[in-house]
Amino acid sequence: QVQLVESGGGLVQAGGSLRLSCAASGRTFNNYAMGWFRQAPGKEREFVSGISRSGGSVCYTDSVKGRFTISRDNARNTVSLQMNSLKPEDTAIYTCAAGSSPIFCGNYARYDSWGQGTQVTVSS
Repeated sequence: QVQLVESGGGLVQAGGSLRLSCAASGRTFNNYAMGWFRQAPGKEREFVSGISRSGGSVCYTDSVKGRFTISRDNARNTVSLQMNSLKPEDTAIYTCAAGSSPIFCGNYARYDSWGQGTQVTVSS
């Protein structure tokens, strides 16, 4: 089990940018694929982005592709989500997740550890 703590959420106007960060504990960070999920009010939790253990493979949900970029720094035990051209529909609580499964993309990806989430609000 790995402890995850998100940061970087906030209030941004449409078209703006925000960078989320997730700090992980432990010495086995590089054993985990990492992902970001989000949940908007009244909506189901949605997969946003994932990155493989080495960082060599990434994936995104269609609605954020071209606008969001996921990255990881295994030396610092962190994963980040750079969000550009933000839209009001991006408003949600964003949660970082870690998983040992090779299936790390999509709503049915297997993740084992979850952070508490950080609020992202995009105004129109």
